[in-house]
Amino acid sequence: MIKVVKFGGSSLASAEQFRKVKDIILSDPDRRFVVPSAPGKRDSSDTKVTDMLYQCYAIAEQGGDFTDALAKIRERYQEIIDGLSLTVSLESEFAVIRENFAAKAGRDYAASRGEYLNGILLANYLGFEFLDSARYIRFLPDGTYDAAATQELLSKGLSGLSNAVIPGFYGAYADGRVKTFSRGGSDITGSIVARAVHANLYENWTDVSGFLVADPRIVKNPKVIETITYRELRELSYMGAGVLHEDAIFPVRTAGIPINIKNTNAPEDEGTFIVENTSRKPAFVITGIAGKKGFTAINIEKDMMNTEIGFGRKALQAFEDNGISFEHMPSGIDTLSVFVHQHEFEEKEQAILAEIHKLCNPDFIDISTDLALIAVVGRGMKSNHGTAAKIFRGLDTAGVNIRMIDQGSSELNIIIGVASKDFETAVNAIYQAFVPKDAE
Repeated sequence: MIKVVKFGGSSLASAEQFRKVKDIILSDPDRRFVVPSAPGKRDSSDTKVTDMLYQCYAIAEQGGDFTDALAKIRERYQEIIDGLSLTVSLESEFAVIRENFAAKAGRDYAASRGEYLNGILLANYLGFEFLDSARYIRFLPDGTYDAAATQELLSKGLSGLSNAVIPGFYGAYADGRVKTFSRGGSDITGSIVARAVHANLYENWTDVSGFLVADPRIVKNPKVIETITYRELRELSYMGAGVLHEDAIFPVRTAGIPINIKNTNAPEDEGTFIVENTSRKPAFVITGIAGKKGFTAINIEKDMMNTEIGFGRKALQAFEDNGISFEHMPSGIDTLSVFVHQHEFEEKEQAILAEIHKLCNPDFIDISTDLALIAVVGRGMKSNHGTAAKIFRGLDTAGVNIRMIDQGSSELNIIIGVASKDFETAVNAIYQAFVPKDAE
């Protein structure tokens, strides 16, 4: 069996965390390929190394003296080296970094050094081979990820190796210039490595014991989701649920490799399994709840709208022409509502409204602001009657007025629109409607 393990920044923030990571890796010989992030925060007042690198490079880019800023970054790594009694030295690496910063090698290069240096330390600490991701993960000239070239290079580079450390977050163009994924991109690297070595499992280690049914900042001690499908995860991630970079799903999904979200600080916890499909019944009717604030609804009314061919297309064209994407579009016989991000709409509202009038000739347009959208997601909803009724009863009991309801034909999710001021109350009410008190 082959397992690829990725450790997040909080899991590798200090020497103490490095020891936990080593114990986890060596406790299972199947954990053969390791993808590290840059050191994260050691406490709430700390700064992530990636942010320190960005700040340091900004000084260099402006022609300032970045000596002190770079020295503080070196101190973070030296603290880990000393704490683990390693004999490795990063002096030559920092000399190269200084030279490249002075030559203005780019923000992507600067940001990537956090993972690069942490990878060197972790490989030395574990006694594993170190592979620089810049040699094996490719980007096309337009900046998009080159899956075909990466698969070939990485498969060849890892073949014959029993163990290896491959830093997350970055790769390079064919000419060697470093290119990073978006923030949180180490998740993507782990997924890419898992596919390249045909792993049986991709373990993603972080500081939480898996996905939670609801945001713990809103719901007190929410339950952990034991198993979630890729489709459910996509819906929840889109509506703001964190933990895993959503682009990390696709490389392993196409290869049929499951993901296990685990907690470095509580390795005995089962965590959450992310799978293509499953016969396992979910613990509750719903799998998870997620949502976001900051939406505006543009409500368009026109008699006999349903008989006017192309009305919806013309209404959406007004948003498209102004560079605004829509989130949801519930409709009735004579009404159509378009939900958009409020901050984007406010900048162009008059131009959009004028174009709707020009294209659609509506009877009336109304605007509702300060709305929140909540996604109630679950594969169990399809086989259980009364799901919507439970949601509505829970919201009614909590005194929350529903402003919009939208359910896809797959019955995988129901989107509820409420006033932003009722967002937290609504999430709690929906959670309590589906998770029994004795399960908490």
